[in-house]
Amino acid sequence: MVGRRRPWRGGHHSVTRSMPSPLSQKLTSRHLSSLPATAERYIIWDTELRGFGCRIETSGTKSFLVRYRPNGGGRNAPKRFLTLGRYPVLSPEDARRQARRVLGEVARGEDPADKRRTVRNDMTVADLCDLYMKEAPRLPTRFGKPKGKDTLKYDRGRIERHIKPLLGRRLIGDLAAADIRRFMRDVARGKTAADIKLGPRTRVIVKGGQGAATRVVGLLSGIFSFAVAEGLRADNPVRGVTRYADGKSERTLTIKEITELGKALNSAAANGANPSAIAIIRLLIFTGARRNEIAGLRWEEVDFERDTIRLGADRHKTGAMHGTKSFPLTLPARAILEQLVDGRTSEFVFPATSGTSHFQGIKRVWAAVRRFANLSDVRLHDLRHSFASIGVSSGDSLPVIGALLGHSNARTTQRYAHVSRDPVRKAAERIAQEMAAALSSNPKC
Repeated sequence: MVGRRRPWRGGHHSVTRSMPSPLSQKLTSRHLSSLPATAERYIIWDTELRGFGCRIETSGTKSFLVRYRPNGGGRNAPKRFLTLGRYPVLSPEDARRQARRVLGEVARGEDPADKRRTVRNDMTVADLCDLYMKEAPRLPTRFGKPKGKDTLKYDRGRIERHIKPLLGRRLIGDLAAADIRRFMRDVARGKTAADIKLGPRTRVIVKGGQGAATRVVGLLSGIFSFAVAEGLRADNPVRGVTRYADGKSERTLTIKEITELGKALNSAAANGANPSAIAIIRLLIFTGARRNEIAGLRWEEVDFERDTIRLGADRHKTGAMHGTKSFPLTLPARAILEQLVDGRTSEFVFPATSGTSHFQGIKRVWAAVRRFANLSDVRLHDLRHSFASIGVSSGDSLPVIGALLGHSNARTTQRYAHVSRDPVRKAAERIAQEMAAALSSNPKC
């Protein structure tokens, strides 16, 4: 009839011509990010690969899908739709590659939807965790880049020591919010506590507690979000579960406490403590670096000529996001490294006592040092907080301190991008000198 709008039928959903036009276009991130939500959901089909599209829900959620007819049934066979994952967790390029594989299976006479249904019905939480860890090095986080190597190491530990023992045999489709709450309470009460011997001189003590429970449930939420994006489950059972307060706190040392720490380090050294551990602790104090950045330091990363330590993207927490990390080699830190450079026997500044890796025994020495200094509540990471605290109390701006520490918050890091190197180096030098004076029991204040 003249003047009447006929509905366009995309797939199995009727939508009107008020939808964005054209309804067929090569799917790109730029295109998808501009597509609005409407009163009805609709599908945009890819012009490059027939049967590949993106469905936009009324909520604005965008999911990639494949449309096909199974078993070579021709035009009379019913159409089937297989969801590949959500945008932007899955990029258009990756989704298109997945779609090609699916259509290839169809061409071989297989039915991918039936195959996935079977996998979904039989998949356990342990299977899902293994699949997640396989894909995690390539999955974007909320900062837009994958998790770092150390974070993945902690994730694997939480999966193996908490999630798998309590939930590993459960089918992913059977879990509900009540199961997650019970799991969280069990971890908090220490049900997964264990003393695990990994080798002749290596052991892991798992204690549980509310902080551990909260962090493990946070990881579990990410794993089930991955399952939803992969079409393995319709919803995330962790969503809406109230967690315990994390309990993380930033402990900073006063100048007086740093003086006591200096006395403890001198005493430990005099009583035969491992010199590598003592040197690592001092370098943490003088640089504000993270433990593994110093413990795993390589000589090639130390630039004496430019008074700089430069870490590759694989050597620090935010490397996947920001690439190389550099921080000033202050005079107190340089003095320590200069004492070691002539006798170097490894690519590592602090080689392991056996094997080819770097030194791993700092925790035991640190425990003894902090007991001697009566600082039992201070963690190694708190030395980093103390470095920043002294800088702030001395009048350095937050952007300068942030640039020194290489914070991972994307919005904060953006503010650091234009900070001049001169004030950063000046601040680092003054902070290190002040802390060095305190360590030598001759504080300036």
